[in-house]
Amino acid sequence: MFRDTAGGAVAAIRVTPRAGRSGIVGTRDDLLLVKLAAAPVDNAANDALVDVLSEALDVPRRDIRIVSGERSRTKTILVTRRRAADLNVMLSRLLT
Repeated sequence: MFRDTAGGAVAAIRVTPRAGRSGIVGTRDDLLLVKLAAAPVDNAANDALVDVLSEALDVPRRDIRIVSGERSRTKTILVTRRRAADLNVMLSRLLT
C-alpha cells in the first residue's frame, strides 16, 4: 500500500462517498479502499478522508495531504514524518 518517497509515505486510495459510515474497508489492485459518509460537495469528502486516515493510522491531520485526485474517487495521499513500513503494519492490523 504505502511506499516511501523523499517527502514521506504515499498511497493510492479509492474512495466511495455517501456510504453508510466512514472507514477503511480493504484493498484491491494495490489501492486502499475507504468508504466515506460525507458527500463529495464543498471538499467534505476530502476532509472526511483525512479524518479517517488520521484516526486509523494515528497520525495528526497536518501530516496527511492529498497530492492528486482531489476531484476524483482515486486519490494519492502523502503522509509526512512516517515510514511506509510502519504505516503498512498499522494497515494490516486494521484489516485483519
